[in-house]
Amino acid sequence: MKTATKDRSNHRSAIASVIALTALLAALPSASAQAPDTPNSTSTSTLPTFVREHGPMRLHRVIPGVGVESNNWSGYAVTGTGFTSAKGSWHVPEVQCNKTPNTYSSFWVGLDGFQNGNDTVEQNGTASDCSGTTPQYYAWYEYYPANAVVIDDVPVTAGDIISAEVTYNGSEFTLTITNETTGKTHSHTKALPGAQRTSAEWIAEAPCCTSTGGYLPLANFDLANFGFDKTGISDTNYATDSSEVNKPIVDFGSSDVNQITMVNESSGATEAVPTSLTTDGTSFTVSWKSE
Repeated sequence: MKTATKDRSNHRSAIASVIALTALLAALPSASAQAPDTPNSTSTSTLPTFVREHGPMRLHRVIPGVGVESNNWSGYAVTGTGFTSAKGSWHVPEVQCNKTPNTYSSFWVGLDGFQNGNDTVEQNGTASDCSGTTPQYYAWYEYYPANAVVIDDVPVTAGDIISAEVTYNGSEFTLTITNETTGKTHSHTKALPGAQRTSAEWIAEAPCCTSTGGYLPLANFDLANFGFDKTGISDTNYATDSSEVNKPIVDFGSSDVNQITMVNESSGATEAVPTSLTTDGTSFTVSWKSE
């Protein structure tokens, strides 16, 4: 009898252990349960270190018969109505980061943003930045005022030849950029209802923004060469509007062609200067002068 009682006791203990283990397993997450998605740290929606804005031109002053001075742009803009394309090309400038650490520069082609009250810019380009004393080169696109987006499937390096185009089909813009040196290309399409399509631009830029909202210091870049005569890429720098179809900068006429010099917003010191257009009216070079 003692043995039977002992066996029943052991059996009850075993059952209790199974019940306890079952309860414990039920309280644990399922082995097949997935952890919530987390942001991808290499997502192309995030620029290196922090977002750099490539916004409309900040006018400093107009110099009659010469051009305009800007606090953030240098290069050329043409004005008109109903622009449907702008095509550009350039070499990715090398930056001298030992001379100007923690500085930034962007080079792009786009539509809109040149005239006062024009608050969108449809653009794609490349950056030549100095992260400390380390050069950083990458391609990007932006439908300002939306944030810029890094194009990580078109890697770039100093000296690469880039071609880029912004087109409008009646309802949407398509931004296309190609590294002609490597053959890599990227396109993106988006509607932007507020775009006025009143200018086309070929620009070297000091992007925004400092902690106080000002423009970032301009990286010491080698010559920024834009256009067919500098790159060998045909039909650049060309644009199309309601009166000119795929024409070089010069064909838009003296009253609509604007040469832009970049100057410091506080001191007025010259930061970047474009040359005159080449004899065929397609090309120019922007030279760095100061941060």
